[in-house]
Amino acid sequence: MGKRVAVTGSTGLIGDALCRHLVGRGDSLVRLVRRPTQVADEREWDPAHGRLEPTALEGVDAVVNLGGVGIGDKRWTDEHKKAVEQSRVDATDTVSRAVADHLEKTGRRIRLVSGSAVGFYGDRGDEVLTESSPAGDDFLSGVVQKWEAAADPARDAGLDVAVIRTGLVMSRRGGAFEPILRLARLGLGGPLGSGRQWFPWITLVDEVRAIVHLIDHPELSGPFNLAAPGEARQKDVAAELGRVLSRPAILPAPRFAIRVAIGEFADSVLASQRMNPEALTASGFAFEHPDLASGVIWLLKH
Repeated sequence: MGKRVAVTGSTGLIGDALCRHLVGRGDSLVRLVRRPTQVADEREWDPAHGRLEPTALEGVDAVVNLGGVGIGDKRWTDEHKKAVEQSRVDATDTVSRAVADHLEKTGRRIRLVSGSAVGFYGDRGDEVLTESSPAGDDFLSGVVQKWEAAADPARDAGLDVAVIRTGLVMSRRGGAFEPILRLARLGLGGPLGSGRQWFPWITLVDEVRAIVHLIDHPELSGPFNLAAPGEARQKDVAAELGRVLSRPAILPAPRFAIRVAIGEFADSVLASQRMNPEALTASGFAFEHPDLASGVIWLLKH
């Protein structure tokens, strides 16, 4: 029997791919949208005001919470930084309270898989980062800590919550790798800054498979690092893209130039995070693309 899964952020890069995967394996969807509904599987909600109709969760087995304003969509003004934080906290708080209320009223447990990000750790140099590593102390780390804590109503109700600390998702259709790949095709995909920073990558297909794995194993709780075990520095990623594309990848983009181009967000782009998916692999998950070579080949073919 297929599951019934509610998804926030279903039009985003990860959300769209997840929804297509779930439908493909026979699950049914409830897409939570912040506008008037247009198709049968949509339900309107208002996370900014904490509103989610109880009927939206009828028969739902799991909720995957991926909602939030794009971090790098705009230059980091105070207004945009506030929106980045508030949108994630509001969405997570609303969903977690809804599944907690559903349990209290019906006795039925709903699995919650809630979004998070590698930004939890901040810029950590060569330190190996597992799920037990402490948080960083920069702006994004503060956002992610509040984002994860917003799921406390579900935890306090006794529900098992899986938090997905997603790395940089390899895709040609969006996310961090779309502009990187575009530059690489032009022979301009050299190192960013020093290029020595660790780049926690994961293919879109493994990102989706990991989320589905956590949906299907509701006994798994806590944070999970979603990054491939094949560690790579940013210059290695640039070199591998250049090698497969037969393009040069030696011209670096200096830190000051990146800072001028995108502002404060440059500090996060250039952060070093040597993230290890310790909890995910211990749970029995096997990556389709565990090493950089296989990841890049998949990226260029899909």
